[in-house]
This record gives sequence, structure tokens and C-alpha cells, in this order.
Amino acid sequence: MKRYPQSVADHVLVEECQVRSVELLRENLTPAGILAARRTARAADRGYCAIFGRDASICAIGMAVSDDPVLRKGALAGLATLAAHQAANGQIPNIVDSASTKADFWYVGCIDATLWWLVAVAILDRLRPGRTLVRRFGPTARRALAWLHAQEHPRFRLLQQNEASDWADIMPRSGYVLYSNALWHLVKQQYGLEGAAETRANAARLLQPFGDATGGDRRTRILAAYARGATRRHGLYLSFLNLSSYGDEGDTFGNALAVLCGLAKGARGRAVLRGIEHAGAADPYPMRVVCEPIVAHSRAWRPFMVRHGQNRPWEYHNGGIWPFAGGLMVTALAEAGHTEQARAGLAGLARANAAGGWAFNEWLHGRTLKPLGMQGQSWNAATYLIAHHALRNSAPLFRQSATVQKGTW
Repeated sequence: MKRYPQSVADHVLVEECQVRSVELLRENLTPAGILAARRTARAADRGYCAIFGRDASICAIGMAVSDDPVLRKGALAGLATLAAHQAANGQIPNIVDSASTKADFWYVGCIDATLWWLVAVAILDRLRPGRTLVRRFGPTARRALAWLHAQEHPRFRLLQQNEASDWADIMPRSGYVLYSNALWHLVKQQYGLEGAAETRANAARLLQPFGDATGGDRRTRILAAYARGATRRHGLYLSFLNLSSYGDEGDTFGNALAVLCGLAKGARGRAVLRGIEHAGAADPYPMRVVCEPIVAHSRAWRPFMVRHGQNRPWEYHNGGIWPFAGGLMVTALAEAGHTEQARAGLAGLARANAAGGWAFNEWLHGRTLKPLGMQGQSWNAATYLIAHHALRNSAPLFRQSATVQKGTW
């Protein structure tokens, strides 16, 4: 078994990153919630000084498990702002501008803002005494769940989405997307919804069609057959599957979430974690979000991928290193009992956030390791605190959140 030696310097850096993460979140906290990034002229120009649905929800979890009373108190602010701007159909907004309080729902529906909001509310409700969030956010949660159910295939029990509709908003993933369905599986468990087992089984049949293509009905087998030519990547799920289209770039982040959210359990989950390690996704920093970037003129390439000139191979969503994703990968390792590997990952994560003088850069180039994107990213700090918490507490945040009694909400 591979060893992950820890030095004294690593331990010092890990604890310093914990302190600096708290400081950054306190700096970015407003009465309306946590901003996506540190307030600078560049951040304001690019719209980062706003309450983002997925960012604020993930940050709420990190703030809630911090030891800082200001952050713990402020964890609900962003969730409340997002709830106040929920659409009539139940969708949670992608962005709420903190200055004008206008809600933005993205182009064709940002599906993971609603998913992450539900995940955060359920986790925070479990951490607080008296189940007070059931009363406060119950109606909002029920509308959000109804909107998500409208996106679910009634037989496959998997969410369906369009391209560029989740966190990787200039990637071609569409149809049945691993990342979104990992979160959907967790939400089903958290809220006592029916069909979690079917979601898990059909994700395996459709997104790992190499060894489990015989189960299910005829429609399932036909759809799975479309991906039979996909590259097999050491136990990893495909990033998505649609009619005659699939993603075999190796979505390491989506696969890490599959383990964290219980979509990949037991032997399947262990195989996924081995596949992520084999891909070198945490070398030298957690985590490089794809194994092999999509290149221009390839089967999977889309013209919109050069939007802003930042999704070239090994950049941005197309192979960049994202520390926020690394924090959730380290959490997945810790909650799965891979403590030594998780500790090494946490140290690597601290080094990534420390680059550029503790810049907490949005992402780093997947090959040159150059820090890029917006600095002072709140969710970098938040997922670091989540991973830090996971390594120091025996009660998992994510795996134990799947215990809510049916009908509670």
C-alpha cells in the first residue's frame, strides 16, 4: 500500500490554512450571505461579489462546522437570501446580486444550485438543536424538491439536464450527468425520498456500462450500449450519458462526489477512489478535475468551450486544479476511512491555497500549476474547513446525513 509521509512542516501548514480559511470567510461574509470571492475591482467586474447558489450553500456547511462563532452564526444568511429569491416553480437561483438583489437562474436552468441548497439545509438542520430549519425552510425545500422531481426521468430515476447547466458551466455534459445525480442521490436520502436505490443502480448501469450493462429493461440496455466504445478509466464512472453521446474524459470531481454522496458504495466506491488515485488527480494538489482534457475538433468538443478563452486543455473545467473540489475529495477519503491518504490530501490542499501568498486562487493550471482565476475564493476556504472537520470527527457530515425519517420535510 502506498505510504503518505507527513512532515512537521505539513502539520504547521495544515493548521495555518485552517486559520486563514476562517479569516477569509469572515472577510467575505455580508448580512446577505457569503460572497463568492474577496471584494476587489476585478471580482466586482466579473460578478463574483454576489451570493452564488452552489458557493453559498457549500460555504454554509464549512461555516457551520468551523469553530468560529461569527461564521457559525452567519452560515444561514446565504441560504435565507437564496430561499427568498426562489422561483415560483421551485428553482433556487444560481446567483443573487448582493447590490441589486436580482436573481439570475442561468440559461437553461442551473440544476446544482438547488441540489446544493437542499444538501446544506439538511446538514445544518441536523447540526442544530431542535430541527429548527424544518420549520423555517420546509416550504422552500418542498418546492425545490418538486422542481427537481420534474427534471427526473420517471423510469431511470436520474436527473436530466442540458449542457453547461451545473458547476462546469462551459463543459458539454448533458443528459444523465454523474455530478448532479450524485447530489440527487444524497438529497433523496436526506429528505427520505423514494427511489434512491433505483438512482444508484441506474447510475451504475448507464454511467459504468462496461461491467453492469445487463441489468434493467430494454431501454436501459440500448442507452448503455451507446457508451460501449468509451475509454475505461480504472473504475471511474462516465461524466455523462445521453443519446449516442457520452463523457469519458474522466470526471474525477464527479466521481469523488459519487463516493461522498453514497452513489458509489462498498466495492464500487473503493474502485472509484483507486481510479482517482491512479489518475493522479491529487498530484501535487487536490484536485485535477478531469483525467484527459477535451481537445478541439474531438467528438466531445463544443464551440462554447472557448468562452472567455479559459477552457483550453488543462485549464478551468477542462483539466484545471480546483482546490474547492479537492476539499470535497479529501472529505470523501476521510469519510470512507482512508485517513492517511486524506491527511496527505489536506496538506496538498493547504499548499494550493497558500500559493501566491495565501491567495486562495479559484483554480490552477493542470500542468504548469500556475495559480489562475479569481483570488480569495470563499468555497476554497469552506471546503478546506469541511475536510479539516472530517479528519477530526468520527461522525461523518455526508454519510450520516442520510438518516432523516421519511416525511419529516
